[in-house]
Amino acid sequence: HVFSIIRQVAPSKTTVLIEGESGTGKELVAQAIHSLSGRPENKFVAVNCAALSPQLLESELFGHEKGSFTGAGQRRIGRFEQADGGTIFLDEIGEIDAGTQVRLLRVLSERTIERVGSNVSIPVNVRVIAATNKSLKKLVQEGKFREDLYFRLNVVHIQMPPLRDRREDIPLLATAFLKEFARENNKEFKPLSRDALEAVRNYQWPGNVRELRTAMEHGVVMSNSASIGIHHLPPQLQDTSPAPPPQERPEDNAPNTQNGLVPAGVLNLSLLERNAIQQALAQSNGNKTAAAHLLGISRRTLQRKLQDILHS
Repeated sequence: HVFSIIRQVAPSKTTVLIEGESGTGKELVAQAIHSLSGRPENKFVAVNCAALSPQLLESELFGHEKGSFTGAGQRRIGRFEQADGGTIFLDEIGEIDAGTQVRLLRVLSERTIERVGSNVSIPVNVRVIAATNKSLKKLVQEGKFREDLYFRLNVVHIQMPPLRDRREDIPLLATAFLKEFARENNKEFKPLSRDALEAVRNYQWPGNVRELRTAMEHGVVMSNSASIGIHHLPPQLQDTSPAPPPQERPEDNAPNTQNGLVPAGVLNLSLLERNAIQQALAQSNGNKTAAAHLLGISRRTLQRKLQDILHS
């Protein structure tokens, strides 16, 4: 359904509003619309509206003149001018302040922008695609978003369903990500094993497509066998598999700790280290720098340990 809308709307220059939970692939849809727009050679410029303060966002979008505010040491071209002839993607549009909403409404109405500190109107030929993980309609009802701007943005509406509601897409997406990261890491493509595929299908994916992508990268990096097993996936996916049956008398299998010694093999240092690295990568969504920080080691050391694991 989403793809059919993309094909219909792409050739036009109409404004599109994409709503959906975080990680559902809203920017991917925006890029697909741009690619099929008939002018894919022109720029696709993405702006995260939630990442900047109101003053910085205004400058980011519309540019500024030298001396227009403290720190404006020279003229700066804004993202709308950069995207002229192409597409601008305004992510988290529900986070912009009232003043920026007014200026954006004018851009959509008149197809011109004014740099901060200037009253010269500059025409721009830009296709606007906006996205949000909130309901703009609800924000309008709460008085937090201008109704006239909402109607300007919501010419064509695309609702992105969460991944848990389109489970038939999960195996296809997982395979595509596995191939992508196999190429990126100079490794042969390896499919998911049966138990890993079952875990991927059963998991709820609160982080949606973004979390699935990270999980498949984790699997590619951690696997050194013919397929990617469940033990190669992040810990949260391993929890979806059936737990092994408990021992009838676990105390009978307890290690003999007489004289404070533990028999060899009960504590496997390499396995403990491997599990710690897997958990750190999962908690940091695959960011190796953040994972190294969690482990208390340098990124270089983490990279070396990952290579050791791959060749073990």
